[in-house]
Amino acid sequence: MNYYEESLKLHEANRGKLEIISKVPLKNRDDLSTAYTPGVAQPCTAIRDDPENAYKYTLKGRTVAVVSDGSAVLGLGNIGGLASIPVMEGKAILFKAFGGIDAVPICLETQDSDEIVRIVRNIAPVFGGINLEDIAAPRCFEIERRLREQLDIPVFHDDQHGTAIVVSAAVINACKLLEKPLESVKAVINGAGAAGTAVTKMLLALGLRDIVVCDSEGILSPNRLSTLSEYKIDLLEITNKGDLRGGLVEATAGRDLFIGVSGPRLLTEDMVASMNKDPIIFAMSNPEPEIMPLLAKTAGAAIVGTGRSDFPNQINNVLAFPGVFKGAFAARAKAVTEEMKLAAARALADVVKPGELSPDYILPGAFDETVADAVAEAVARAWNRA
Repeated sequence: MNYYEESLKLHEANRGKLEIISKVPLKNRDDLSTAYTPGVAQPCTAIRDDPENAYKYTLKGRTVAVVSDGSAVLGLGNIGGLASIPVMEGKAILFKAFGGIDAVPICLETQDSDEIVRIVRNIAPVFGGINLEDIAAPRCFEIERRLREQLDIPVFHDDQHGTAIVVSAAVINACKLLEKPLESVKAVINGAGAAGTAVTKMLLALGLRDIVVCDSEGILSPNRLSTLSEYKIDLLEITNKGDLRGGLVEATAGRDLFIGVSGPRLLTEDMVASMNKDPIIFAMSNPEPEIMPLLAKTAGAAIVGTGRSDFPNQINNVLAFPGVFKGAFAARAKAVTEEMKLAAARALADVVKPGELSPDYILPGAFDETVADAVAEAVARAWNRA
């Protein structure tokens, strides 16, 4: 199939991918008087008297706002809010299909951080959670932090934390299969944006001790301090303890794990060959990875994962975010904590049983119906333990 042409036809034929359907009948005067005036005054006053009743009487407890300014749309870059609508509609149908959660695209025609925070804060009463999507770094860090501080509902930037959860689950199972203790793994992460930052922090929380991060200019190292942004300086403080310098060639030599959240064709066969025996390669640039799986395996990679569905070991955020919000809603969580994210990663890894693990099967497939519930249960338990 030519997915680009077919997608255009699908969107035109259906005028988008979403519609609003009433859950209650509206066929006569009694229906109207019960669903709307005068009867609707009763749940309104109940919520006025106790705001927690909004979870009991409205869609709040089962609905997520998918918020984007269109500044960092996967594979397309800064296309703005209007052009990002099809992506956010797509996110909404994934929430429904895989987590049973209603989601509404909120695509903004502003890329001002203050304005985005103000808008989201003021529409938040309708929603039980906020999923930030495709907002460029470094603004995404500030926007998420401020919304987490100002709102009492879960705020989750999927490009950061969804990616980190799924990558971490893949790392857990790859290391289990290869019998590599997590604390002994030397990792290089190519890409120091939203995803690379979150992946780094979660892998350190899992137990990895030696991580080097590269951006487009090379390894984040102390000799580059004067040119690094505040967020990259923060990342440097927790990585590159050996003061490694240079580019990706130097960064990959003698490493066990490569994680690419960068761009196409940046990792060469020679770089893979320079890594330690049986390296793990997660090349997640889309639509073209940092290295094609066959080339990576020919160069010696033991396990290869990508972001694509046409290769084994797809590292797909849909394995994380529906379950994360489903669990957060079930527990009536007011945030998504680091403990909840780690619990999600471990639960996702555990969906693949030890006897099922193989080099081409370290993560469950996107259509595995057990995934969302497994992640949700772990997330809810983590919140309730806190």
